[in-house]
Amino acid sequence: MPRTDLISRARDGDGEAFRALTEPHRRELQVHCYRMLGSFQDAEDALQDTMLAAWRGLERFDGRASLRTWLYRIATNRCLDALRSARRRPAKQWDIPGIEPPEPTGLGEIHWLEPYPDALLDGAVSVPLGPEARYEQTESISLAFVTALQILPPRQLAVLILRDVLGFRASEVAEMLDTTVESVKSALKRARAGMRDTIVPGRPPAEDAIVAKFVSAYESADIDAVVALLTDDVFISMPPLPLEYQGRDSAARFLAFLFGPAKRFDLLPTRANGQRAFGIYRHTPDGIHAAGLLVIAVADNGIRAMTAFENSVFANFGLPQSLPGAQPPGFRR
Repeated sequence: MPRTDLISRARDGDGEAFRALTEPHRRELQVHCYRMLGSFQDAEDALQDTMLAAWRGLERFDGRASLRTWLYRIATNRCLDALRSARRRPAKQWDIPGIEPPEPTGLGEIHWLEPYPDALLDGAVSVPLGPEARYEQTESISLAFVTALQILPPRQLAVLILRDVLGFRASEVAEMLDTTVESVKSALKRARAGMRDTIVPGRPPAEDAIVAKFVSAYESADIDAVVALLTDDVFISMPPLPLEYQGRDSAARFLAFLFGPAKRFDLLPTRANGQRAFGIYRHTPDGIHAAGLLVIAVADNGIRAMTAFENSVFANFGLPQSLPGAQPPGFRR
């Protein structure tokens, strides 16, 4: 059916016609909201707000820009509203009585960060980009990149994503944000300066071998073997806890605390943010239970970052909360 007919029907209240118009863009809009907000749940909420606003405001779509550009305008401004309202979860405090983790090297500010399942990236990171895009789509979903984005002021954050990640022209971004081209160029210059030291990872040649050694060492709680795989400047974080551990020595102390005496783990592989990830399961007297999700960033010389999330994110990845006593079918250590 021609798009003009679908728009006409949707304006008359036909929900199926509206879904046919917007569904092809839904996943990429969710990723866009995730980049802006850094939280999977906040991105889903912003996407729902975007679709509701588009449904209610379809009469105002005049066709001067594409429907996709119009939807990006709505999504971007919904995310900016969320950022400016400061509706952020507070940092979680360590709450296990009688057990204290080692002294961190720092306290993180981006404690609302959540992982994004790679399974939902299909069709969202292969969309055509504008001619001025500077980042690969898969690279710009990495945890390091998304974390760095969260430090930028909201307007700079929006401009950098629209211009450098998606490749919209400055004039298009200016119209989306109800501002001038000069203002967009100025915001982009400041945003690029703020992102200058951000590492956008590629895939190192030896990644498979490093990851295989990591899984074997972690499952056997061999702290020395895990530490040997870390880079000198390795960085460990664990949102929503603000605790951060920078450097191999600090990481070793934390891992010794994490593993403790007589600990055993199983790792189920998955992917998050274009990176290797694992559901971590701890053996206890009453079963094998979810402990958390671990996302690792691998460099040529080892693992340079480990980000641990709570097991509350497992549902987004299709991971169970517990494992049977035997190893799951199809999983190899």
